[in-house]
Amino acid sequence: MKIQQFLDHHGVSANPFSEEDAQTDPVFKDHCIYSTHHPSWDKVYGDPAEPATSIVFGEKGSGKTALRLQIVRHLADYNRKHPNQRLFVIEYDDFNPFLDRFQERISIRARRSGQVVSQWKLWDHMDAILSLGVTQLVDRILEGPRPAGAAPADVGPIEIALLDRHQARDLLLLAACYDRSTAEAPRRRWHRLRRKLRFHTWRAQWPMALGVVVTAAVLGLIAGLQQWSWLATVWPYILIAAGWVPWLARATKWCWRASRIARQLRVIKRDVNPLRQVLMNFTVDQLVGQPLPQRERTDDRFELLVKFQGVLAGLGFTGVVVLVDRVDEPHLVNGSPERMRDLLWPMLDNKFLKHPGLGFKLLLPVELSYFIDREDRDFYQRARLDKQNMIPSLEWSGEALYDVANARLKACAANGRTPTLRDLFDDTVDDRRLISALRMLRVPRHLFKFLYRAFVAHSNAHTDENPSWKISGETFESVLALYQRDQDAFDRGMGAG
Repeated sequence: MKIQQFLDHHGVSANPFSEEDAQTDPVFKDHCIYSTHHPSWDKVYGDPAEPATSIVFGEKGSGKTALRLQIVRHLADYNRKHPNQRLFVIEYDDFNPFLDRFQERISIRARRSGQVVSQWKLWDHMDAILSLGVTQLVDRILEGPRPAGAAPADVGPIEIALLDRHQARDLLLLAACYDRSTAEAPRRRWHRLRRKLRFHTWRAQWPMALGVVVTAAVLGLIAGLQQWSWLATVWPYILIAAGWVPWLARATKWCWRASRIARQLRVIKRDVNPLRQVLMNFTVDQLVGQPLPQRERTDDRFELLVKFQGVLAGLGFTGVVVLVDRVDEPHLVNGSPERMRDLLWPMLDNKFLKHPGLGFKLLLPVELSYFIDREDRDFYQRARLDKQNMIPSLEWSGEALYDVANARLKACAANGRTPTLRDLFDDTVDDRRLISALRMLRVPRHLFKFLYRAFVAHSNAHTDENPSWKISGETFESVLALYQRDQDAFDRGMGAG
């Protein structure tokens, strides 16, 4: 018999256990994202009115990505209900572009020794997060295509008229350093943003205007007096060069500063000349005392983060939420717990995690929790994990997994039907045995895989002409035993799970 034939008999229109990843699971996204939560949900989500940091450790399949998607969806609802107190959401879950660029910038010796990730610092995380946030904000202002990884929680209009001139200056300065869109040339995109913000830069063009005027005056004088012989002397050229000296001095200064910025932004690709051309659109008084990411330190980044928050506040965003997920997936990490630790540990800084108006949701692999227990006193004093709403393990009880399975069956139920997990098994599998078995599966992903295998095994054991509408205890126990063997191999890193 067919699986769908078995499910149709119980009033289930689609297999609720065929997907294993929340990122591509339509049942979860369309039906369970609001109704099915981990018991620790309230501690992880917190109060959007006061963004706070939470650190969650969970094994593969325990629902970390599902938590991220739920946070994004709930924050979208919060933003719709509070248009003047919205939260700006940054999904920091794709590390590959930043690590690829970072790998190009460090020494060949570190690359050859496999120590790339160990060179990562806190300011690299801050540069990556600012890059994601600034690019996302500029895209929304320019009404361009939605960037990859943009959070759907960013709802509502962007009223750029609310920004004063200083905030417009700050946004343009941030865009010059951190906008990493590849949709168009950086200089052209920056000028589009400048025109959108109605930020005039004509005062910064006087050195070039002086050079053009002096050149035109010298050549006009020669042409007007018909003194073409003067072109054979050195004086016209000295005068023209003197007119261009202020522009050349300014260009040299900004070329040097742009090269320092491009060198220090190790996780973002920045070409010196386009960056220099953009920065020369600011006057001296507009940039005096302004922070730029041109040194290996966090001080400038914290100031730039405050400026970014100031721009967002002017646009109606009272806080920023950064969602960190999929730490084990980058190719330079490749699931190595040591490399995950090297990548994440710089971020565990209380000053950063408790920055006002900024809340982090760190959804981390459970392997990292073992390193937490081995750290020294200095680490604990710097990270202050006792203040970070830490959840040591995203555990699921058998009862909780039973509720998850029933919620998914209900989501896929035909009209007027209310199927339950208990209805799918015969009387030899009582409630106590069923919940006990689910407890051994530990996480939703193993639950889904096991139930799918049970459906396959039951369907293969019967024909269409002689169907059976209950999974027997024998099939249940045999599939469970085989799955536990595969689960043990997966836990040892010797199987696919």
